Amino acid sequence: MLGFDDYIRHDALGLAELIRSREVSAAEVLEAALARADAVNPRINAIVRRLDDRARRAVEAGTGEGPFAGVPFLFKDLYTFEAGVPAGNGSRFWDGFVAPADFTYVARCRAAGLASFGRTATSEEGISVSTEPVATGPTRNPWDPERTAGGSSGGAAAAAAAGIVPMAHGSDGGGSIRIPAAQCGLFGLKPSRGRTPMGPFVGEGWAGLACSHAITRSVRDSAAMLDATAGPEVGDPYAAPLPLRPFAQEVGADPGRLRVALHLTGLDGVALDPENRRAVEQAGRLLADLGHQVEEAAPEIEAEALNRAIMVIVAANAWNTAAYRSAELGREPDGTGYERASWEIALTGRTLTAPEYASAVASFHRAGRIFGRFFERHDVLVSTTMRRPPFPLGTLRPAETGGEEFARQCHAEMPVTHFFNMTGCPAMSVPLHWTDGGLPVGIHIGAGYGREDLLFRLAGQLEAAHPWFDRRPAL
Repeated sequence: MLGFDDYIRHDALGLAELIRSREVSAAEVLEAALARADAVNPRINAIVRRLDDRARRAVEAGTGEGPFAGVPFLFKDLYTFEAGVPAGNGSRFWDGFVAPADFTYVARCRAAGLASFGRTATSEEGISVSTEPVATGPTRNPWDPERTAGGSSGGAAAAAAAGIVPMAHGSDGGGSIRIPAAQCGLFGLKPSRGRTPMGPFVGEGWAGLACSHAITRSVRDSAAMLDATAGPEVGDPYAAPLPLRPFAQEVGADPGRLRVALHLTGLDGVALDPENRRAVEQAGRLLADLGHQVEEAAPEIEAEALNRAIMVIVAANAWNTAAYRSAELGREPDGTGYERASWEIALTGRTLTAPEYASAVASFHRAGRIFGRFFERHDVLVSTTMRRPPFPLGTLRPAETGGEEFARQCHAEMPVTHFFNMTGCPAMSVPLHWTDGGLPVGIHIGAGYGREDLLFRLAGQLEAAHPWFDRRPAL
């Protein structure tokens, strides 16, 4: 029997190696994950649907010879469908829905050998930076259960931070991988636009804002996971540039002397919490000590206009989703099952015009060119993932707050993440700082389009210089 103390010492690749060498069986590893979930999930509410028997059958049948063969895994319960499994999308509106087929991303995860045993909590329709929907209740941060685990992939981050799994699936349309990674002391990378597939039902999510990847405890797991899932599928509208070599080979490679742009406010010009500013300053000193050229700089963007543009895209897609699901239910969209903020955002989408949508997309492309020129002069932009450390649960109240005000409140917490979704550039949150009270603060590092290779090299260097893997909450 594999005990928790042995289980938690390994990342996903480490567990896969134990299984491959027959030091332990895949069944033993799965049971260790299930036992940990039994022990801690009632306290953090990270997993909203358990699929234990399905996972046991998969392990018994054999999970192949992929890089993660036999490793326990969790999928975020937001549109990343598993055939025959209910998908709640964080909303009562989706009660009774059962996925008709696997997402392409899910199929690739299975081909890599991952054994999924559950679905993790998300905010309703993925629109909040905190995971506390009416449908499933609040997900609690393992570092402080009275605080947010972030959103919208809060359940994934909480599960990984609590030691249930070494990594979990997340999706990111405005920061939803990086935000919970930052709040829970984990590594989270958002790939370039088009790097991972969105099929088979759509070609892109939220006009290219959204993508899938994973929240991990180690950098090498993230790189190997991207190797296993990246690449276009037949019919995709576009794809990210092919890497020169596997991303896993970038971890541990010398990044060289990078031109680091350090930004000590949000890209919207709004000041950071003093704790987060100190975290960025410390990151700058660490990067300088590692030999990089560090200077203060940031791309100049029209943040307010871009915040309006992203709401146009989100609202239009929210209404499209509401209309689609309502048609399946044989009724007109009327807000039944929705939280107030989500429903009002969807109603805004109903009133938008085609020119407004086209203008929003065009503004993203303009911002992408600004970022592109910026990353010709600088290799990476270093800032903070969130405006402040993890805030108390209940700070945001989407069930009671109007859509426009709720969007403003979320943007106030997001100094940088969503601008990388708008431009399609890759970015990561690296757990380099903890407050005196023991709360994690993520450092946000972004690079030019298609440059995940550079981010993985730098992340590997930072992980070696300032290790975090063995730093775990006392849960």
